[in-house]
Amino acid sequence: MPFIAALIGYVTKRVAIEMMFRPLEFVGIKPVFGWQGVLPANAERMASTATEMLTSNLVDPREIFARLDPAQVAKEIEQPLLRVVEDVTREVMETYQPRLWEMLPSGAQQLLLKRVQAEAPRAITKIMREISQNIEDVLDLKHMVVTNLVRDKALLNRLIRDISRPEMRFIARSGIVFGFALGCVQLLVWTLTKSPIVLPLFGLGIGWFTDWLALKMIFLPREPRRFFGFYTWQGVFQKRRDEVAADYGDMIAREIITVPNLLEAVLRGPKSDRLFSLISREVQKTIDAQASVVKPFVAIAVGTKRFQEMKQAAAEKAAERVPDTIRHAETYAVNALDVRNTIVDRMRRLTPLEFEQLLRPAFRQDEWKLIAVGAVIGGLVGELQALLLLG
Repeated sequence: MPFIAALIGYVTKRVAIEMMFRPLEFVGIKPVFGWQGVLPANAERMASTATEMLTSNLVDPREIFARLDPAQVAKEIEQPLLRVVEDVTREVMETYQPRLWEMLPSGAQQLLLKRVQAEAPRAITKIMREISQNIEDVLDLKHMVVTNLVRDKALLNRLIRDISRPEMRFIARSGIVFGFALGCVQLLVWTLTKSPIVLPLFGLGIGWFTDWLALKMIFLPREPRRFFGFYTWQGVFQKRRDEVAADYGDMIAREIITVPNLLEAVLRGPKSDRLFSLISREVQKTIDAQASVVKPFVAIAVGTKRFQEMKQAAAEKAAERVPDTIRHAETYAVNALDVRNTIVDRMRRLTPLEFEQLLRPAFRQDEWKLIAVGAVIGGLVGELQALLLLG
């Protein structure tokens, strides 16, 4: 009987753990008959909670982007940038005034290209400096993180599961210990009463109580606490603060706040129009400053209005291609931003309560469902046990 109780304790924990993460999509007949993993089913809420913790306590976009040296970014992308400048200049001139471009002396063409190319790194430096100082104007970090986690439920699962594997093992193994102990009590009660109701009731109780106790012991107490004068216990999750910080920082830097994801958010996010406006404005200023050598020829040949259209077209083409050019600075940006070490350092400074919020939201709202499932499974096994004994 105690061994069966230990089995109940273990099985109910394993089922509860798997039900947190699987399946990724709803299986069954909506809205009642079926199941979807607790985390995937609440992906948006879970992602919002995780993001709030991340952006409020761990990552300050302004601080992170201030680590980028605009001049170094310009240097990293100098060669591809010069090619973009030449391509854009030729495309615009050949599209709007192919004859005029052909009529310009080769020396005048090269002079224009070289002057614009010489100014391009300075324009990029200026753009990067303005972006760094006003990063909130072009990047919605919360939107980026939530979007990635909701879109990729498997990533959200990994974020929680990978940092909590020891806690999950503790839950499962604790079921064996707690179940065996309660099984001994169950055996005593059964011996005294021989009542058929004892087994399903104890099965239900073992499933419910062991699930509840294991979940509590993951987080509580937040600080080491002595029990019975000789036994010290601290929540399993709290005890692993340094290890969790390292794992969490690794995963965030490797899969969520990455340079490609940041670029994607800046280029395609809800504030992307501001970035393109900024680039377009700076490109037009650069053209005005550097095109004086051929401006009289162009203005006379095509008219002031047509020249303004050409300048706008050049700005738009540059705004489309410059962001992809910046990708050539990815290696430098990864090292400069140093997202991983920033998160690890900040996590180690969190209070125990703040630290708990990294994982606790994954359990809190729907943990009653997991406990209830454990109770039901325990009750059914207890009923089967009773039928075998009495049959």
